[in-house]
Amino acid sequence: MTSSQPSTTPAATERRPGLAATVGLYSLARLGLLAVVTALLLVAGVPLVIAVLVGLILALPLSMVLFRGLRGRLDAAVADARERRSQEREALRARLRGDAPDQDAIDQDAIDQDAPGQGPTSASDEPAERKPDPGQD
Repeated sequence: MTSSQPSTTPAATERRPGLAATVGLYSLARLGLLAVVTALLLVAGVPLVIAVLVGLILALPLSMVLFRGLRGRLDAAVADARERRSQEREALRARLRGDAPDQDAIDQDAIDQDAPGQGPTSASDEPAERKPDPGQD
C-alpha cells in the first residue's frame, strides 16, 4: 500500500528558507570568500587596496564554482517568489474585474441587502451628487 521509497517532491509541511534568508546567506558566503581571498593576499604582502580589488575580481568566478548549491537554492527561491507574486497579482486583478468575489465583497453585499432603501450606488448616480472641483475653471 505505502512504498518505502522517499518521495522526490518536498512535503507540504517541509519549510524551505524564504527569499530574504537565501539572499542573505548567499551574500554572507560571498563576503566571506572576499575576506578569505583578501586575507590571503595580505599575508602574501600585497597592499590592502590592491588585495581588496583583486579579491573582488577573484571572488566572482570562485563563488560561481564554490557556491553552486547556494545559487541553485537562490534561483529556486526567486522562482517561488515570482510565482507566488504572479498568483497574488492575478487574484487581485480577478477581484478588481469582479470575476472572483472574495469573502469581504460577499459580506459587504449582505450588509447592503440588509439596509432597507440603501442599495449600492451606481456610477451613473455619482455625477449628479458630485460638486464641481473648485480648482477647475
